[in-house]
Amino acid sequence: MASASKYEKVASDVLRGVGGPSNITSVTHCATRLRFVLVDRDKADKAAVEATPGVITVVEAGGQFQVVIGNTVANVYEALTESGGVTSAGEGGASGSLLARAIDLVTSIFTPFLWVLAGTGLLKALLAVVVKIAPSFATTSTYAIWFTTADAVFQFLPLLLAITAAKRFKANQFVAIALAGALIYSSTIAVIAGPDGTSLTLKGFADAGGSLTFLGLPVVMISYLSGVIPIILAVWAQGYIERFFTKVLPEALRNFLTPMLTLMIVVPLTFLVIGPLSDYLGQGLSAGVNWFWGLSPVIGGALMGAFWQVFVIFGVHWGFVPLIVQDLSIQGYSLLTGPLFAAVLAQSGAAAAVFLKTKNRQLKEVAGPATISAFLAGVTEPAIYGVTLRLKKPFIYACIGGAVGGAIAAAGGSAAEGFVLPGAITLTATMNVGNFALQLIGTGVAIVIAFVLTMTLGFTDLPTTGATTPAEGTTPEGVKVILPVAGEVVPLSQVPDKVFSSGAMGHGLAILPTEGKAYAPVSGTLVTVMPHAFGIRADNGLEVLVHIGLDTVELGGTHFSPKVEAGQRVSAGDLIDEFDIDGIRAAGFDPTTVLIVTQQGRFSQVVPVAAGPGQAREPALDLVG
Repeated sequence: MASASKYEKVASDVLRGVGGPSNITSVTHCATRLRFVLVDRDKADKAAVEATPGVITVVEAGGQFQVVIGNTVANVYEALTESGGVTSAGEGGASGSLLARAIDLVTSIFTPFLWVLAGTGLLKALLAVVVKIAPSFATTSTYAIWFTTADAVFQFLPLLLAITAAKRFKANQFVAIALAGALIYSSTIAVIAGPDGTSLTLKGFADAGGSLTFLGLPVVMISYLSGVIPIILAVWAQGYIERFFTKVLPEALRNFLTPMLTLMIVVPLTFLVIGPLSDYLGQGLSAGVNWFWGLSPVIGGALMGAFWQVFVIFGVHWGFVPLIVQDLSIQGYSLLTGPLFAAVLAQSGAAAAVFLKTKNRQLKEVAGPATISAFLAGVTEPAIYGVTLRLKKPFIYACIGGAVGGAIAAAGGSAAEGFVLPGAITLTATMNVGNFALQLIGTGVAIVIAFVLTMTLGFTDLPTTGATTPAEGTTPEGVKVILPVAGEVVPLSQVPDKVFSSGAMGHGLAILPTEGKAYAPVSGTLVTVMPHAFGIRADNGLEVLVHIGLDTVELGGTHFSPKVEAGQRVSAGDLIDEFDIDGIRAAGFDPTTVLIVTQQGRFSQVVPVAAGPGQAREPALDLVG
């Protein structure tokens, strides 16, 4: 129960931060992040979402508001959709550029069963290791059962795609499953007599030279096992045909005639047109990848190794998923996957070096688990957002290592046989394709380069202490945070907003403002500037949020006049905003201003020292190390 409530708390805070259920067009999740398509981006409070415990960071890319959670994202997604009032998860589509819509389409269709593919792919990789050690094991029924377990999901992938595509295209999911079943049936169940009288599948009949036709039209029968493109296009067509029959058929006949007529049309249409065209497209894409690799596998591997994590940051790596899955269905492996192990594990090498080199205790606590997660499971978001990208140089060093290692792996023709998340425990998926020794060497070189460059060239470490001499608002014993506005100081627990009053976003206090001017509570850099909210990161690792009013993001900047910009340096006491208290109240909003410490840095305790009537720039909080 405790775990469930934890995920529900994260889901609730994120939901509030993105503007509530009414501001969500669609939401899906991938391996580590929630992917929102929002109605109005301005209603989302990025700073508040990033400050939520359990959230690593927020990335805006591909027309999506992406909330990076980590390995527990599926649990948070479940809590979000079951108890968060979000009922349109996975439906709808992104607006914006063609690339944004394409990424949204791919993620909504593939991400719901990503972990199933990854888990069964890992099982196949482990079986490959066992067979290398004990070849006779491959002849046992135990191996056959486990291999069937691992391979079944991929062979019957059209069934999974039918479910998610139907949800995406707003088609009947059960009709879509029946449609996928018919396609798979053509390659698995004997239904027609062959030339010698033996019962054959439709695919077997065509392969044996039989004349396969439908109403006199010739059918080019392809294998739909493991197919990706045919079922997606077929379900897309199903949605339009279903809606047509639902509209024109009498209500008394609609429930049973709509699925019957839809299947009668879409299945033959797929066999006659959609399937062959999809096969040509898939073969062309696969041939294109192989052609490029044939020109220079080293360059291809270097590019994938260098930029894969950059693709991950912006979410465009999902554009490669259909290509990889299509390659797997055609030839059993994808050359695109070989260099990815170097790209991913290089980040673990850089994070490990940061763990050993940094003097900042909080950064060390993040870098240790992030290294393990990236190395073993290939989940790099904690390492990237919490460590390497945060420090900039280690991320670049890891990309250099990934480029060199990826080039070495690609030079040996390495590729994974299954759909796996690149990591140390899935490296065995590349044992049977290309030169496995070069794959191991390339991956090892990538890790070593990233580690050595980070250790030797270094990075700008996060400070472990405050200023060497007392500055404004500091004392030798700790740090004093000043009041950002004048007014009546009240405990945070009295704020009529659970996100703030619960302390989930951090400790602090609230002020009922009497003057419409806000000042910087600490010296530092403005990392977040919205008309109503300001996040400041001090040089000692402290991060403070000033949030003027409750739910005032909905005002869209009306009644606020910011005086600063993101990235600007400010000193404690500098004017950062002017706001109209009466205007905010007249618009129906509470002007209560919240001051919270979202990141304590090296400090272990936040102690409110202000109470009752207070003036701006007076001491508000004591932070003690």
